[in-house]
Parts: sequence; structure tokens; C-alpha cells
Amino acid sequence: MAQSLSKLYVHIVFHVKHNDVLIRPEEEKELYAYIGGVIKANESFPIKINGTENHLHILTTMSKNLPLSKFVEEIKRNSSRWIKTKGEHYHFFKWQGGYGAFSVSQSKVAAVEKYIENQKEHHKKETFQEEYVKFLQEYNIDFDEKFLWT
Repeated sequence: MAQSLSKLYVHIVFHVKHNDVLIRPEEEKELYAYIGGVIKANESFPIKINGTENHLHILTTMSKNLPLSKFVEEIKRNSSRWIKTKGEHYHFFKWQGGYGAFSVSQSKVAAVEKYIENQKEHHKKETFQEEYVKFLQEYNIDFDEKFLWT
């Protein structure tokens, strides 16, 4: 085969470190747009970005030329640096060290997009911790809960 082709959908989730500095509603849309730009700069396509004051969900296609860990690192590093320019409130802003990334089949893209769109409503009923553990269990990912939140 002379050409390498792929279309990989991934649902990425990450959290603000220790809930120390939360994302304010007045910056969230601009933050999501900025993250979309970072994703595009990494040869990928953002489909839906949304979250709450303490965590984000990103549905995106992923470039075949970049490992997942590097891709998430680029998103987190650049967005953390950018948000610190938005005032004193964000002076000590940091993302948590880890992340969750889950493959999404083409047939589930619309459902995941809708799920991400409804994050604020969803989290009136379920905490981030409950949600994240459910994802890990659904994808049969082994984990030790004492290391998830540090």
C-alpha cells in the first residue's frame, strides 16, 4: 500500500489539578476554541470540546503522525500556558498529570458528541470521579483508585 490512511476517533478527559484553580464560565468558550486550534495545529480535527469548571472532555480525530501521549501533552501544555494569560485568577493553574483516552467507533461519534455537549447537565447528577471510574470500568481498564486523583 503506497499511502497511509486512518481516521481515529478519541474521547479525551482530563482534570484541573487538585481543584485548586477552576475554569470560570467567562473563559470556557475561549479556552475550548484555543484547544481546538491546538488540535488543528497537530494535524487533527476537533469535533466537540466541553466540560465543567474542573474538567474537560474532547472528542477529536487524531493524526496518524502523533502518539496519543504527545498529542494530549501538546493540548494540556499549550492550554495551560494560554489560560495563565487570562488574569491573576489563573496564575497557579495546572492540569492534573494524567488523562483518560478512549477509542470511539464511527457509529458512536454522534452519541459521544451529545454526551460531551451535555456535560453541565450530566454533572448535576454525577460527580467527575463517578463518571471517570465508570469510563474506566466500561473500557475494562485496570486502575488503582488511590492513584487516580493525585
